Order: sequence, then structure tokens, then C-alpha cells
Amino acid sequence: MQRITCLERDDWRETAAQCGFVFHTIGGDRYWDERAYYGFTLDEIERGIETPTGEIDAMCRELAGRVIGDERHLRRLKIPEAFWDFIAESWKRGDRSLYGRLDLKYDGKGAVKLLEYNADTPTSIFEAAVFQWTWLEQAIERRIVPVRADQFNSIHERLIAAWKTIAAGQHLHLTGATDNTEDAGTLAYLEDTARQAGLSTTLLDIAQVGWRDEGGGFVDLDERDIALAFKLYPWEWMFQDAFGANLKSAATRWIEPPWKAVLSNKGILPLLWEMFPNHPNLLPAFFEDDARAAELGTSYVRKPLLSREGANVTLVSGGAALDEQAGPYGAEGFVRQALSPLPNFSGNYVVVGSWLVDHEPCGLSIREDESPITGNGSRFLPHAIL
Repeated sequence: MQRITCLERDDWRETAAQCGFVFHTIGGDRYWDERAYYGFTLDEIERGIETPTGEIDAMCRELAGRVIGDERHLRRLKIPEAFWDFIAESWKRGDRSLYGRLDLKYDGKGAVKLLEYNADTPTSIFEAAVFQWTWLEQAIERRIVPVRADQFNSIHERLIAAWKTIAAGQHLHLTGATDNTEDAGTLAYLEDTARQAGLSTTLLDIAQVGWRDEGGGFVDLDERDIALAFKLYPWEWMFQDAFGANLKSAATRWIEPPWKAVLSNKGILPLLWEMFPNHPNLLPAFFEDDARAAELGTSYVRKPLLSREGANVTLVSGGAALDEQAGPYGAEGFVRQALSPLPNFSGNYVVVGSWLVDHEPCGLSIREDESPITGNGSRFLPHAIL
């Protein structure tokens, strides 16, 4: 694994505009950055990342099956009791998952370490699936990368195949916060893959989802029943929203399914460590109110049970905060995970995002930042297999 500086395409912004990639710059700063790329060997991809990604996902599913039937664990995750049966029924039905992303520490030398699992509402999939592949094709044509370079990236094709399996013959609604540029772009891309799979679709803002009192059920603006819905909107928010109480009585099937509310909770980090102690792909982790958290000593990463984009995460070394991100999360509680510094390439801390579609590892996102906490503005760099 190496960070390789390179020329950027003179017309990449025009290419981004043509692709609908309008959030390539955030707050005037680069989000997409192709002034360098990360090169991997095929062995690093296959044995270093792809294989352990599948193993970690399998462990997470085994964990979900145990947690859903265990009141003690559900309470530790602070999942509202009113939705325990709703989640359990989803698991028992075998409701299908579309996708997820594991965030991993990896430097090409040691075993990957799970940092967290973006199991419910992961973004950055368009740039991972489409725009970095476009970069590779054009970079080969323009001799920016070797002509035999490849990429670990079958995300797009697997999404289309997954939609055919999950939703064949059904009408799909997609919903989320469409006033957020990144979320709107993610929804538009996933809608496009669904249409390529032969589905008819309707996209609407989460605030436009209605409820029909007579007979019950969620409906769109045309009073059409929402039978199957992809939501780019966290389960913990849905549980708290005004229509949350209606989730249990509605016939709507959701993607991601309700059981993903378990795996999107950072409380799975200590639970995984309990179930699979000393596993080579896990870091020691404990609930903050667990006396065993003292085993980590004075150096650890403090993470809220529920948070996104690095918000309210604190890196503690020797009892002092090395870095921390502000945010609105933490009321539900925190976990502590062993401090394992991210690899640093040329002054940049790097996180590898490993994508799964229908539980199959199929692609990478590379995010880097001068800060050791990966946040919303951390840069996305493409990768290549050399």
C-alpha cells in the first residue's frame, strides 16, 4: 500500500458536473482529490481487505442474531423498547440488506482493524462506485497510472444485481433529506441503479412521507402506498420522529431493514469484542460504564453509541485529549475503543472504507485528513491495483 502523487485531470470538474457529482467541493475545500492515489497489490486487496471484510460482516450478522433476542444487550445499545419486536420481526423474516461500509485501519502490513460499521445510512457510494472508476479509465488513457492498473470495484454492478433480488417487480420509493446535497446525490445514484435493475421508482423527501389514517399505511404525495422504501435516514431518528409509532403497524418494508439498527450502533464494538475476544481484526472495546473499560488505561478512543461523520469522537492519549470533534451526539452513552493510530502517509491519516453489497465485499473508499478523526470534509482519494 502506497500513496502515489500524480497529475490531476485538467477537466475533472467538468467530468464531475456531467456525472452529477456536485458535492466534489465542500465549503470551498476539496472533497474529491486526485492529486494522489493509493496503490495496492492484488494480494493486499484479496487477502488483506476483501477476505477479512467478509469475515467481519459474518461476525456482525451473528452478533445481530444474538442481540435481537437478548433484552440485556438491547438495553445496553439503548434501543427503545417499543421497537424491539419490530426489529426482531424484521430479522426473523430475513429482510434483505442492500449495502454497508466497514471503516478499517489498514497500512498494507498488519491485519485490518475494524474501526466502525456504517451499516444503516452510508454515503460516499457514488464516488466509490462511479467517479473513481471513471478516474481510473481516464487515468489509464492519459498515462497517469500504469496501463495495466485495475481497481477493486464492482459496486455498481452488484447494486443492480441486488435490486433485482431484493425488489424484483416492485415499485421502489427512495427517501431522505433531499435538501442535503450529498444525501440527494446518493439517493439519485441509488435510484439510477434501481432503474437499471428494471424497477419503477419514486423519490421524495422524508418530510413528504405521509400517513393514511383510514386503513393505515405510509403514502407518497400522490397517495400511493409505500410498500418498499429505501431510506437514507437513520433508524434512531425514525424511532423518535412523529410518525415513528406508526412504523410497527405499517406494511412498508424498509431498506436498510430494521435489524440494521443494531449494527449501526457503535455498541457493537464492545459486543463483538465480548463474542470474539482477541480476534485479529478487532480492537479491544468496552462500554464506558463497564468497569472493564479500565483495561484500556489512559489511552483510548471515546465514541458515542450513535453518531456520524466523526462527531463527538475524542482521541485520548495518556489521559489527555489529542483531538476531538464537536457534535450533537452522546446522550445515549459512549464506548471506549483501544487507541490504534491510523497509518500516516505524507502527513495524511488514512481510513479504508470497505464496501459490501448484499453482504459481498466489492469495493473501496479511501478517505484521508490531516486530522486523525475522519469527518464529513475528509478528502476522498481514488485507488488502483498495481
